[in-house]
Amino acid sequence: MSEPEFVPAVEGFFTLDRAKPHLIGTRCTACSTYFFPPEKVRCRNPACGGTTLESSELSREGKVWSFTNAGYKPPEPFIAKEPYVPFTIAAVELEKEKLCVLGMVVDGVTPADLKAGMTMELTLDVLFERDGKQHLTWKWQPKSAS
Repeated sequence: MSEPEFVPAVEGFFTLDRAKPHLIGTRCTACSTYFFPPEKVRCRNPACGGTTLESSELSREGKVWSFTNAGYKPPEPFIAKEPYVPFTIAAVELEKEKLCVLGMVVDGVTPADLKAGMTMELTLDVLFERDGKQHLTWKWQPKSAS
């Protein structure tokens, strides 16, 4: 049996480095504001309006800002595994970028396991499988105290 092929569930949102993934955002060269998902047209900062944006690998760690769970199956285009199992969602603030990024939390971590201010790190995980390919997405996981 051959090794599965890993592909991003959404192109251009993260690197495929399984050991140390990064979200890919953009940074306005005029005001240094960061954006995720990546912006392609103009700075979204209402005080700026710059149009020169550069691709930027965002921080891999941040602090929990808020969290909840998805107790219901999200609608399409989300592809849920069957049977549906609720999952945890966290908004994680990246210190350097001053940006909150929402994402799923790794399996097995419930809202009861999280608290505001705890350190999380980015990881990649399989969102769904199709045609022999494993489609990856980013997830947050509590940073180990190692």
